[in-house]
Amino acid sequence: MVTGRTHPTLAHDIASELGITLSSMQIREFANGEIHCRFDESIRGSDLFIVQTHAQPVNDSIMEQLIMIDAGKRASAKRITAVIPNFGYARQDRKSTGREPISAKLLADMLQMAGADRVLTVDLHSGQIQGFFDVPVDHLTAAPVLENYLRQLPRVQDLVVVAPDAGRVKVAERYSQHLGCDLALIHKTRPRGTANVAEARDVVGEVKGRHCILIDDMIDTAGTIQAAAELLKSQGAGEIWVMATHAVFSDPAVQRLTDAPVTRVVVTDTLPLTAANHFDKLEVLSIAPLVAQAIRAVFSDDSVSEIFGGENLA
Repeated sequence: MVTGRTHPTLAHDIASELGITLSSMQIREFANGEIHCRFDESIRGSDLFIVQTHAQPVNDSIMEQLIMIDAGKRASAKRITAVIPNFGYARQDRKSTGREPISAKLLADMLQMAGADRVLTVDLHSGQIQGFFDVPVDHLTAAPVLENYLRQLPRVQDLVVVAPDAGRVKVAERYSQHLGCDLALIHKTRPRGTANVAEARDVVGEVKGRHCILIDDMIDTAGTIQAAAELLKSQGAGEIWVMATHAVFSDPAVQRLTDAPVTRVVVTDTLPLTAANHFDKLEVLSIAPLVAQAIRAVFSDDSVSEIFGGENLA
């Protein structure tokens, strides 16, 4: 197993869970920014796992992983698995207006052309992205990590899981079933032709006086979360927590989350967080044990879906 430069801490944590050490490789850049890499040891006939989360700068992260995959292929690795805790361009999975790309499909093609034989990722923005690949995709979900966090706390009374938009209802419903609590939905709209702008219109479900858990796959600028939290508070919600897998935290996310009427923000470490992106309400959970368990299953040709009871496919 090797890692790129975007999130080496997570890769080392995964390796520690597996009881192995990361293989050494050299990654450097030419004066003009071109990336070069070389494996420091023979990988001929090896089952190679290349860990690289697509973090900022996203395009550099992706290109670095593609070059690492190509190097592994040309070094005669037996099977190459691209381990991508956060899959870049996942929000561009369809055409919402004319003359737009489907960039998630383009990235899937690039990974396969580079030589990836398998892809392992966590909480895709849309399950349909799995269909963009002609190689196996192991789609993990951070739900066990987040649910275990809730179960280890003192029993929360009047808990309700809230989907911040219609696209997350299925996931939120799964959480509510596992936790044995109610479900609510925020009706959200986005002004046509805009990005990172969300308008929370109404709440479907009973939230007055209740402990609300907003569940999402990622927090980018936190516009959706802030709008949803403010609407919940206006509807009489009690304590409001936010839980998400990917903490992108593009500006002004930290300020919005700090100002929003939420008391706790719980995320996983699929993406690296700078010191500037830490704030009092934030708690970060490790995704490493879950990814390590999946890598162990892939290596031994065991079932990955059994780890999640078959509930990791969408």
